[in-house]
Amino acid sequence: MLHRIMALFLFFVFLPIATPAEPIALNYANFPPASTFPCVQMERWKTEVEKRTDGLLKIDTFPGGTLLGAKNMLRGVMSGQADIGCLCMSYQPGVFPMTTVVELPVEFKTSEQASLVLWDLYEKYKPQEFSRVKVLTMFTTAPSNLMTKKAVSDLKDMQGMQIRASGAASSILELLGATPVSMPMSETPEALQKGMVKGVFSSLEVLKDLDFADYCPYQTRLDLQVYPFAVVMNRSKWESLPEKARRVIDELSREQAEWTGQYMDRHVQEALAYARKKHGGQMFAFDDSDNELMLEKVRPLVADWKEAGEKRGLDSEAILKDLYRLRDKHAPQ
Repeated sequence: MLHRIMALFLFFVFLPIATPAEPIALNYANFPPASTFPCVQMERWKTEVEKRTDGLLKIDTFPGGTLLGAKNMLRGVMSGQADIGCLCMSYQPGVFPMTTVVELPVEFKTSEQASLVLWDLYEKYKPQEFSRVKVLTMFTTAPSNLMTKKAVSDLKDMQGMQIRASGAASSILELLGATPVSMPMSETPEALQKGMVKGVFSSLEVLKDLDFADYCPYQTRLDLQVYPFAVVMNRSKWESLPEKARRVIDELSREQAEWTGQYMDRHVQEALAYARKKHGGQMFAFDDSDNELMLEKVRPLVADWKEAGEKRGLDSEAILKDLYRLRDKHAPQ
């Protein structure tokens, strides 16, 4: 009997103790500063993924270009330098011919609206431009508007005005008679102070985030171009994840697009309130005739996109038809 008790004792003493598996660590690269909306959405996504996978995944975030910069984000994710990366399609002209359709000046009113349109277009067409990575979510900036040193209340006020812009936004300004000046956002405050540019064409959250309200006390509502973003993952890394983790991430995709758009729209309102309170900001809008003239002037950009898309093998007409349909479907009530 004693031998049996001792044997049982030794069995339990040397029984292997099950230890919880280590979480799977993933790194997530982003290029703008931590306080900006692409990084705010990154931190929200990290929190939700870690919570919904019950700690199976651990996401380490790297804002501000500390792991990958804006121009090499896609290449860095594909090569495995980062597991996940947030990229702006507008920063790589010609690489994303289909999803940059949302850059066209088609009268988006909110980031939420444009973000849902972008995601739904991606889901329907699954464009070849993202075939080498796994797309986790997509979203856009809020529509671009003018922030200027002197008031712009009609199209005549814009003529010849030197305004900081980049990418497709420069083409919009040229068609409207302004003079676009390309430069990094980080150099823009000094350029405004020295009079090298008289304003900025961008989404309005920069009034607060970059304190442009201090340099540009006047804002003009144009609601033109948005900039599209995509969060992508290294395909091999994606395929190595447990099924539960992949299911959680997929289920979060559209929700994250919607959440980011809603956050951005709230933040724009906060920035406008900040500009009014701290710097006496004033908002202008074109009258109906000038607004119609503005839209007529920028309409050739749609035809240009259609022609370029067809040369790249896209069904441009169908994509544009869906763009307008989804724009109306997701229009703010």
